[in-house]
Amino acid sequence: MTIEKLKQALPSLTDPKLLQAILDKGQVMNLESGKVLLEPGQFIKAVPLVIEGSIKIMRMDDEGKELFLYYLDPGETCALSLTCCSASRPSEIKAVVEEKATIVFIPVQIHEQWSDEFKQWKDFVSSTYQMRFQEMLVALDAVAFKRMDERLMRYIVTKMKQHKSNELHTTHQEIANELGTSREVVSRLLKTLEKKKWIELGRNVIYIRDDFEELISK
Repeated sequence: MTIEKLKQALPSLTDPKLLQAILDKGQVMNLESGKVLLEPGQFIKAVPLVIEGSIKIMRMDDEGKELFLYYLDPGETCALSLTCCSASRPSEIKAVVEEKATIVFIPVQIHEQWSDEFKQWKDFVSSTYQMRFQEMLVALDAVAFKRMDERLMRYIVTKMKQHKSNELHTTHQEIANELGTSREVVSRLLKTLEKKKWIELGRNVIYIRDDFEELISK
């Protein structure tokens, strides 16, 4: 890991002392897709800074059902992790590597120290809270106010943008888990989209039209 790579991934952090501190104090890890970083109930010992790849953040209920909340992309960290760090509370989320990722983990005590020492770090943390709060509202609105077919279509768009691809390699059960519904409901709704010729279903893959986002916004 180099200063230049940090600058590219974290453009809002320009203080050379802070960037050097990240290199000196952070632990760099390269993680494969599917790696579980955090489970509900675990105490958070480090703040993740995503340099490459992406992390999927999910909420789980008492029965183990998962609900997708948001992704962490390069240059981002997790507001919910920061909250648990500050309050010394166990995690209420599950974090899984979505795409092969390079992450710098900042120890909790160092994060707290930097909040006092570096204004840019404090501003970075504050902007993270604000951005994630808006994303949480979007997720809440989707669950509370949108029909499942609307949620599924927005989910597909989110995945397309996340992977920069019109092919989604996933199962109907995985989609159902992330949307908090049943596989049967997802399969039925996907079949409806296929009949409209907006998507094409394969074995554990969904092929999506280039103009899918335009079609669902009409």
